[in-house]
Order: sequence, then C-alpha cells, then structure tokens
Amino acid sequence: MTDQQHARPQTVEKPTTKHTVVVPNSVDMVSVLGPGDEHLGTIEAHFDTDIHVRGNRITLHGEPSEIALIERTLEEMVQLIRTGQGLTPESVERIISMLRAETTEKPADVLSLNILSTRGRSIRPKTLNQKRYVDAIDKHTITFGIGPAGTGKTYLAMAKAVQSLQSKQVNRIILTRPAVESGEKLGFLPGTLTEKIDPYMRPLYDALHDMLDPDLIPKLMAGGTIEIAPLAYMRGRSLNDAFIILDEAQNTTPEQMKMFLTRLGFGSKIVVTGDISQTDLPNGQRSGLRVVEDILDGVEDLSFNRLTSHDVVRHKLVGRIVAAYDAYDARNDNRTSKGQM
Repeated sequence: MTDQQHARPQTVEKPTTKHTVVVPNSVDMVSVLGPGDEHLGTIEAHFDTDIHVRGNRITLHGEPSEIALIERTLEEMVQLIRTGQGLTPESVERIISMLRAETTEKPADVLSLNILSTRGRSIRPKTLNQKRYVDAIDKHTITFGIGPAGTGKTYLAMAKAVQSLQSKQVNRIILTRPAVESGEKLGFLPGTLTEKIDPYMRPLYDALHDMLDPDLIPKLMAGGTIEIAPLAYMRGRSLNDAFIILDEAQNTTPEQMKMFLTRLGFGSKIVVTGDISQTDLPNGQRSGLRVVEDILDGVEDLSFNRLTSHDVVRHKLVGRIVAAYDAYDARNDNRTSKGQM
C-alpha cells in the first residue's frame, strides 16, 4: 500500500468565536431566561453553543452562524416581552423555527398579532403559516385553509369571523359543515333540527364558546346573527354581508363545493377549511377540496393556504403523529407508483 492509501481524512474543525449580548436594563432578565432558566434551556437544546449568563450579559461561544442566530432569537424574545405578551418555552421554540426558516417576517410580529381578545385571553397566530393564513383572510374574499388537525385552520377562521362581526364588517356569521355520515339526510333522526345536526356542529359550538360569552350565543343564534347549519341547507341561497365558514370541506363532493362557493353574496367573505388526508366520503366519490385548486387556479381574489405538521399547536405529540402519518403515506405512495411502472 502507498502512503496515500494509508492516509486518513482529516477532520476540519469549524471556526468558533465569542460574542456577548447585552440585554437592555429595562428588560427583566427573569422574563428573558424564564422561570428556573427554562427559556435558556430551550435555547441550549437547539444550539451547540456554550452560553454563560452574568447579570444582563449573555456570553456565547460557538460557530459564528449559530451565535448570530441566538443573538437574533434573544432580540425577538426581548421585543415580544416589550409587547406585554408573556414568553413560554413553546414561543421561544417558534421564534427559533421561524428564524431558521429565513423568512422576511419578524417572529415577534407574528406572535404578537392580536386577532381577538376575549374573556381575559388573546387569540393570536402561533406560527408563520398561521400568520400568512390570517393575512390571506384579510386580503381575499375567498380563502382556503388546508392542513391536518390541530393547525388552527378552523379556530383562526372563527376568530376572524367574530372579529368581523364585532367591528361591523359583516352583519352575521354562517358556519356550515357537510353532515357526511348521514348523507345529509337528517329527516329520519329524532328531535329538532338543532338536535339532529348538533353532533356534526359541536366543534364549531366549542370554538364559539371560547370566543363569546356563552349566555350571548343563544340570543345571537335566535336572532339569526349566528347561523350553524349543515351544508345541504345552503342550497338555493345568496349570502350577503356575512362571514361564511365551510369546515371539514374534504367531505364535500365537487358539486357541493361549487354549490357552496356560488352562494357568495355582496359584502361577504368565505373561508373553506379541511384536511384532504381525512376524507370520509363513500368509496369512489371525489373530494371537492382535492380538485378545487386545479379548477380555480388563477382566479383573482382567492387564496389557497397550506398548513403542515409544523403548524400544529396542540400537544407536541400531535405534531409528531401527523408528521409520522405524512411520512408513512409518502412511502406508500412511492411504492404504489413504482408498482404501476
């Protein structure tokens, strides 16, 4: 063997540097570091960098690119604290995730956008895609929010609907879902119409109770200011001055989707939400949500927004479950396509 063959590749050490970030004296360091330094621990878990804190001085030792990212993270944390919104380990993680995505939007602006304040709490977007989705609702007459469970697509649409009603941009809110399990033939079920459709509409009621005084909701419904009805009851109507939400739209047929979208009247907004991976339609029926983007591609004043497992704002495990199912479906799709070749 030659000397060249015996030679082992040399590991090239990445350059490191040291930098100190000074947090303004006007900002409480406990708010920055978190109770028991949990915010600091979150940063340490996401970066391979030595971090030392003394007073309001945070010294960083590591790769220049990582140090720059930590400094920007700290700047966004300070800005968020100054808005009066409390920091959590989850919000620190979201700041880091947005900065790594190298977006033009500032994480503090995303996380501090207040859609609705109600009953002592504020409803805000928690991810960049959620912020873009909310902005799209503001800018377009018809907006589609497509993504898995837990990404806030329906909840944020409901918050925008209540905000529009309270600011008198619309006169009423109309919430609808396809009652697909019964083929929308509800007449054979016992009870009043409300009792018949209640199981299908319960998630919408739950969201409303988070956003409005529960005692007020029956009065608004009795007066027609809020209407909750199955999709079949939209046929033949023209809906003016309303904020209209179609939820679980993956369970519409293409014909039902067309029927719904053409109910749009003057002064109204429509938001369509759904998860194309959760279709409950009988075998052989196409989902209207799957085909609508191809049909409406290029139509003005209409926006399609996709949310992913990264936008899940429920328990962390929900995001991991969604991502695992997405990976599983992708593997199966690849096997199917290879088998057809």
